[in-house]
Amino acid sequence: MIHLSRVAHAGARAATLTAVVFSSVVTTASAVLTPGAPSSDTASAVDVAPPFAPLDVFELELASDPRISPDGRRVVFTRQSMDVMTDRSRSDLWIVDVDGSNLRPLAQGDRGGSNARWSPDGTRVAYVSSESGSPQIWVRWVATQDVARITHVTEAPGNLAWSPDGTRIAFTMRVPAERPAFAKMPAKPEGAEWAAPPRVIESVVYRRDGGGYVRSGFTHVFVVPAAGGTPRQITTGDFHHRGTPSWTPDGNALVLSANRSPEHERETGVSDLHLVRLDTRTLTTLTQHTGPVDGPVVSPDGRLVAYAGYEDARLGFQARDIIVVNIDGSNPRTLTSELDRDVRGIAWSRNGRGLYFRYDDQGRSFVAFASLDAEIETIASDVGGTTLGRPYSSGSFTVANDGRVAFTQCTEHRPADVAVARHGAPGVERITALNDDLVEHRSMATIKEIRVPSSYDEREIQGWLALPPGHDSSAGPYPLILEIHGGPFANYGPRFSAEVQLYAAAGYAVLYMNPRGSTSYGSEFANLIDRNYPSQDYDDLMSGVDALIERGIADPDALFVTGGSGGGVLTAWIVGKTDRFRAAVSAKPVINWASFALMTDMYFYVQDYWFDELPWENPLAYAERSPLSLVGNVTTPTMLLTGEEDYRTPMAESEQYYQALVLRGIDTALVRIPDASHGITARPSRLIAKTAYILAWFERYREPKDESAAADAASSAERD
Repeated sequence: MIHLSRVAHAGARAATLTAVVFSSVVTTASAVLTPGAPSSDTASAVDVAPPFAPLDVFELELASDPRISPDGRRVVFTRQSMDVMTDRSRSDLWIVDVDGSNLRPLAQGDRGGSNARWSPDGTRVAYVSSESGSPQIWVRWVATQDVARITHVTEAPGNLAWSPDGTRIAFTMRVPAERPAFAKMPAKPEGAEWAAPPRVIESVVYRRDGGGYVRSGFTHVFVVPAAGGTPRQITTGDFHHRGTPSWTPDGNALVLSANRSPEHERETGVSDLHLVRLDTRTLTTLTQHTGPVDGPVVSPDGRLVAYAGYEDARLGFQARDIIVVNIDGSNPRTLTSELDRDVRGIAWSRNGRGLYFRYDDQGRSFVAFASLDAEIETIASDVGGTTLGRPYSSGSFTVANDGRVAFTQCTEHRPADVAVARHGAPGVERITALNDDLVEHRSMATIKEIRVPSSYDEREIQGWLALPPGHDSSAGPYPLILEIHGGPFANYGPRFSAEVQLYAAAGYAVLYMNPRGSTSYGSEFANLIDRNYPSQDYDDLMSGVDALIERGIADPDALFVTGGSGGGVLTAWIVGKTDRFRAAVSAKPVINWASFALMTDMYFYVQDYWFDELPWENPLAYAERSPLSLVGNVTTPTMLLTGEEDYRTPMAESEQYYQALVLRGIDTALVRIPDASHGITARPSRLIAKTAYILAWFERYREPKDESAAADAASSAERD
């Protein structure tokens, strides 16, 4: 049974406010965005702060991975900032008391730190740092600030987990595997400089977006003494053991997730629970799943194991549930089946009576608690803010022994800060203010929630509208940018987005929506595009645009559209379906599903979950859903923007569309981002460049090419 009393109340309140907020945008859209600032109708030019600007991207900071101490008194978190000289994100470890006082660095320097984990007694923090030149595990004594490096490994460690008695640390690390030479080459003469040897690929997964070509080897679990020593490999075999292992209370075994099937490379979405005894290294498989098993955690008394997972039904979207089994894998039961939302990041309560978890609902992210009787209570809202570019779902949390929860909290105008809530107590307190020194001196875009019925079937579609800083209700309709999320199984929400702020600062209204297929609205809504994408999500998006035109907010003669990845697909689909947009930018799109299915790094997933047959078995099914099939209809000037190292939606997809548009004589441009993967905006300057190039393209076509209008303007100038 689900008791979402606070969520239900908040949802009802949000539903009540929707009409009011939306109508207020139409009739009185003049509030300056900075809290407490006067409206643009009454503020003097001196009073108005400057808008968010491109270089402000380098001033942004965010908190991630907040780790509350076992006694609930302090929080260690990763503080990420931007270095304008190196054009990189920098990560340092900071610590703050739960009342917001005593904020101070814990581990910082040129090499930074991450993956911080408290010892069970709260006296030490283990973390990963490259302070010595390569990633190693370090331990810091909080009271004395003494620090020691405890590993000297040759590969990067991760997924740290303290043993219950604090004497050992488990972690995962890649173990290289040498492949025998494919062909025998003659010896080269001494001093000769021959070309690099050929790269031979025989594995199923041979490259990953953002990681490049996969080196031979497998991820295994190790245990090292917390005082330093030699790490001992616990798992064996040619299998990957990813994710954080969970200790049994007696410290004698670890529970972990892995696919140890001979077909593990081809079974991209399958894994099971395994228990490994440390004394003998014997491994016992606890479950037999057809789907994934994520984040196993052993209960405080050692009787149960909880994890997030589902049985695979080969649907485009499938929500993870919290599943609890006995420590031997028997008696599985699901705690969140009535919630119908994807569950992430589970953690046991200290008394073992339930689990904390994160989930998304209606474009917002929450921390909640599920009892072993399947009763669910919401603890905190507005989780997220760890994606700076676009307003995607993100964020994490941890729980102290006393039920205090530390989490990343965001708003429309601030990236993630650390906030603290408490199970069973009202209220949330934000305990850091990493961006107040910036945003309190900027006029930010006003963000309003909207809900519109889809023209296709009257389903309610949720979205958000950003209006330019200091917008004036007497200024008339605005040029509108429709910005579309990727995924396609993802969601936008009322979260900070540097890209949206920059578009709005340039004078555009920005509409971003969650059309059908978006997550956080239940499985049925998400799977309306199962093997049917793109489709009626087009109608959902156009309904949002039409609603803003009808209400006088959007200028019907100044419409623009952009989106990345899945949003790039829909952008290219849209300009093939309508000519109402002045210009479009399709970022990192799929243009031809057949070529994509055989080139992407996730090719096994595509053929299993997005289509019923392989490209050569049913070419028409791939063609009719490809934007390339509509290129003959396109009249909209369309730019393509993609990273040259993108292995997810490879550059060849953009090149196909660019060349097709050139052949048709349509205004187009191909923007290639050097050394960039699918995550184009990983470096701050790339985020700035992305928005700058998109805005430059839109500005080129912002005014109509109307010879009569130009003649009228010239005639008017002569009369004046």
